[in-house]
Amino acid sequence: MSVEIKVPTLGESVTTATIAKWLKKAGDTVAADEPIVELETDKVSVEVSAPQAGVLGAEVAKEGDEVEVGALLTTLEPGAGAPKAAAKSAPVEKPAEKKAAPAAAPAPAKAAPEVDAAAALPAARKLMAENSLSAEQVGSGTGLNGRITKGDVLGFLSQPPVAQQKAAPKPPRNDDPREERVKMTRLRRTIARRLKDAQNTAAILTTFNEVDLSNAMQMRAEYQDAFVKKHGVKLGYMSIFSRAVIAALKEFPAINAEIDGDDVIYRDFVNLGIAVGGPNGLVVPVIRDADKLSYAQIEKTIAGFGKAAREGTLKIDDLAGGTFSITNGGIYGSLLSTPILNAPQSGILGMHSIQERPVAVNGQVVIRPMMYIALSYDHRIVDGKEAVSFLVRIKQNVEDPRRLLIDA
Repeated sequence: MSVEIKVPTLGESVTTATIAKWLKKAGDTVAADEPIVELETDKVSVEVSAPQAGVLGAEVAKEGDEVEVGALLTTLEPGAGAPKAAAKSAPVEKPAEKKAAPAAAPAPAKAAPEVDAAAALPAARKLMAENSLSAEQVGSGTGLNGRITKGDVLGFLSQPPVAQQKAAPKPPRNDDPREERVKMTRLRRTIARRLKDAQNTAAILTTFNEVDLSNAMQMRAEYQDAFVKKHGVKLGYMSIFSRAVIAALKEFPAINAEIDGDDVIYRDFVNLGIAVGGPNGLVVPVIRDADKLSYAQIEKTIAGFGKAAREGTLKIDDLAGGTFSITNGGIYGSLLSTPILNAPQSGILGMHSIQERPVAVNGQVVIRPMMYIALSYDHRIVDGKEAVSFLVRIKQNVEDPRRLLIDA
């Protein structure tokens, strides 16, 4: 009896995926737990494996198609002997295939949505019906062949009313022969949509400060060898800033909270998101219960996330549940920037390059290793005084790490 292989549950708030690549073809023999298809979600890539050994049936969805959770991908004929049986029965099935030719008429019906650029996916159609929207109002979609996705509708609804009234399908663009048109990946489309949604929804402001890293550098130099010998990982600036942020969040809980409708959700834990670069873009894996971890545990977790991002093996659960984020543009040479919120979080800290600069200390000009830091926050829940005080507390915790030991 054939086994149906369907789109698995994809994690928190993820309802659809795109067929990125079929790793096996119809008729291939596969072993149990062998990957057969790669799905690209809004957050990460996911491999769907065979539940048991057997022979794959026909592909229900093609590469580039968007599929919903629970949708059928293919079937699996169990048993290692299936290929031989199929080969022997092939000549017998030829007449049946000819007789069944008229039954192939439904195939064009499946292809119709691909031809119609204004067609919407099921989830998008439902959302459009609930909001009395037409495909012409939403405009061309970001799905395969211009199909409208749920994300397109949500993006349209997040626009101001005036912008919605003016929204209209754009005329086709005349490409220059020297240009190359490349389809955006699902991850890149999702990043673009989420960042725009954050700008449209939150009242984002940014406050700045600078940190003298002299003491942090001295601490690293003094304890680095012993730290590596004991823990097998280097003591980096990210764990120092992480511990400084965690202590400050305990003091200013609104920056670790989020808005849910007319309610504010406060937390007595910290799930710290750390932005890392991968081959497909920037992702933000989450260090769960970071407030309970040591410097070494934080460094090991971050190192693991960095490796997984480069290899494309991050899991969906790794990216869910963050309450505050840190991004370090300094590793790419950024001197100063305004980080954007990772919705629905209410704050994000931006770290930058360390540069030796002349500063005034006790009435004298000295050269110190300085870093600009930036805090972007949602002004709907965080007051300016809280944001500035929070950033000052981070500055104090980094400039004098001993404060964290005595909880000062």
